[in-house]
Amino acid sequence: MGFLIREGTRLVVRLPQEVDHHKTESIRAAVDHMIRTTLVGEVEFDFSETLFMDSAGIGLLIGRYQMMQAFHGRILISHVNEQIERILELSGIEKYIRLEKEETR
Repeated sequence: MGFLIREGTRLVVRLPQEVDHHKTESIRAAVDHMIRTTLVGEVEFDFSETLFMDSAGIGLLIGRYQMMQAFHGRILISHVNEQIERILELSGIEKYIRLEKEETR
């Protein structure tokens, strides 16, 4: 799939402009398939194109976090705009998933 990019053992998931309940199911299925069938040690969710995210997006992230914990891997979130960063802060997700700030890349 075009939105999944392998970089060694890292899987980069380039999220669409809108991450809502209409889009998360297909993203979840594709990411879960890659995690289960290939050697993935880290999953990066790239929000560089994302303008909107609802609670389904939070569920997508938490579910993949739990899955990667079972596989002894990790999740990180990158390239968020201010609106997405605020949603992530309000959800408390940063307690579990690292948010990679632009200055640290």
